[in-house]
This record gives sequence, C-alpha cells and structure tokens, in this order.
Amino acid sequence: MVKATVFRQFCGGETVIECEPQIQRLAQGNVHAILDYSVEGKAQETDFNRTLDVTLQTLEFAKSHNYVPFGVFKPTGIGSIDLYEKVSLNQELSDTEQSAWEATVSRWETIFKKANTLQVRVMVDSEESWIQPAVDQLTLRFMRAYNTTSALVYNTAQLYRHDRLKHMESILELAKREGFKYGVKIVRGAYMEKERARAQSMGYPSPIQPNKAASDRDYNAAIDLIIANIDHMAVVVGTHNQESISRVCYSLEQANIPLSDDRIHVAQLFGMSDHISFNAAASGMNVAKYLPFGPVKDVLPYLFRRAEENTSVEGQTGRELSLIQQEITRRKFLK
Repeated sequence: MVKATVFRQFCGGETVIECEPQIQRLAQGNVHAILDYSVEGKAQETDFNRTLDVTLQTLEFAKSHNYVPFGVFKPTGIGSIDLYEKVSLNQELSDTEQSAWEATVSRWETIFKKANTLQVRVMVDSEESWIQPAVDQLTLRFMRAYNTTSALVYNTAQLYRHDRLKHMESILELAKREGFKYGVKIVRGAYMEKERARAQSMGYPSPIQPNKAASDRDYNAAIDLIIANIDHMAVVVGTHNQESISRVCYSLEQANIPLSDDRIHVAQLFGMSDHISFNAAASGMNVAKYLPFGPVKDVLPYLFRRAEENTSVEGQTGRELSLIQQEITRRKFLK
C-alpha cells in the first residue's frame, strides 16, 4: 500500500536503476535530479558501510548522466548520531568509540576522494543542532581540501536557526582568507518541533527563530550574501517558496549574472512544487529535484515527514491544490 501511494509520490524507486525513468521524465523539462539514498535510523557499522557503498554508486551514476549534477549524503547515514553528539560537545571518547569515529571520518573521506576523482559535487545534508557542530567541522575540513578552484563540497545551512546567517558569514570570511570556495545549500529547516521540544525539556534557549518572518528575513539575507560574494561561493537554493526563487532571479539580474551560472542551482523535493521547478528551468535556471530512493521499509521515516508536511491546507499540497483549482476555473472561463 505504501509503495503504491506515498512512496510512488515522493520517491524515485528502491534502487538507483529504478530511478532512471523518473530522471528521464524530469530531464524532458530540463530539470535535473539529485539521487538521495534516504535510509535513516540505522546504528550498525554494516548499515553505515552499505549506505557508503550506495552513495559511491550514486556518484558513479552522476558522472555518467548529465542530468545528475550532485551527489548527497546524510551524516547520520554513515555514522552514529551518538558519536556526532559527543564530538560536537567535545566529550572524551572511549577506545571503542574512537575507533568507530575514525571509521566514520574514513567514510567521509572515501566519499570526497571519489567525488574529487570523478569531479562530481557533493552536498552534506543538515542534522539536528546538537550534532551539527561535528558535521560543520568535518565539512569545513573537506572544503579546505577539495574546494580550492571550485566548490566540490557543499554544507547545508538551515536558516530557521537564528545563528546560521552569522555562521555563513564567518565561513565566508574564512574562505576568503584561506582561498577556498564556500559551497552551501540553503534551506529553511526540517526539525523545528523536535528542536523546540528538546530545548524546553533540557532548559536551554531554543536555536529556532521566533517566527517565520525571522526565518524568511535570514533566508533572503543569505541569498543576498551569496550573490554578492559569488566569486567565493557556490549555492543550491533549496526552497518551495516561489518568492525566494523570484528573489534569486532578481538578485542575479541586478548583479548582471546569468540565470544559468553553474555556481547557482535551485532545488525542490521530488513530488512537490513541480510548477516552481519546471517554470524555473524554462526561464534558464539550473534546477534540480531531490530524488529519494531506497527500500520501502527503510525510507518510511522520510515518507512520514513528507506526509506530515502536506496534511494541512497550509502545507505544500494545499497550496498546489489551490493552484490547480485556479487553473481549472481559468480554463472553464476561457471556454
């Protein structure tokens, strides 16, 4: 039942090969695909190594397919969330934990060595705030190593966090001083309820913005920051917000930068916001869809999040249904 409904809507298939028909369909509208092995909640080394193997497979696939411009991986897909948290807190690791952490870092290195050999760009997905410092440290390490002439390694900034714009500014200044390119994917965020609940239960200030207006303000400021410093940066603008896409277009035009500049991509999730994706591609922008895949039972956490996001009338599906209804009314009027 899941495979015939929400899986079909939001995932490309269970394997890379099963995703090919969706990749070809997107390519007909000049929309690219980013293969995302969306397996979560694993805790064993064998699982982490399996995710590593599949991630390397997606890089090989990207190299041989023009419409797959990026690879991507989730840090907790190739390492223990508990270890990321301990490293983020600068806590001492036991000998066993130290070995496991070294294995995790080795997986990161394997991915980026392969990406560098193939010259395929890779995005590192974001995580919860309490493990993000370790992710930021590792991503910066590999940016310094591989982003010397262009951006190969991209971190993710969640702008619904009130500290991320300043963090972006600090990494940009570091990139300018040290001479590497700062690759970043900007999103609004994915863990708001969880972050606020944890902060309240543990008695520390919430890392989340006070309201949506503040998130939008920082998101827009991040777009402006990137376009103004594009010689030192590269960006994937991850958004389902039409106004954000319009702001990117306006900022590029004001800076006399072509919409097709390869340092600037916009991205949406597969199964959502097709009207934004295909219209942006038709305007000449570099557009990509995150195309999740994996065994049905293993991508259920991802699917649950998509279902929760789309159940209310204020959600993405509600907005898209409204647009469809408007178009039906318009066509009836024309008749």
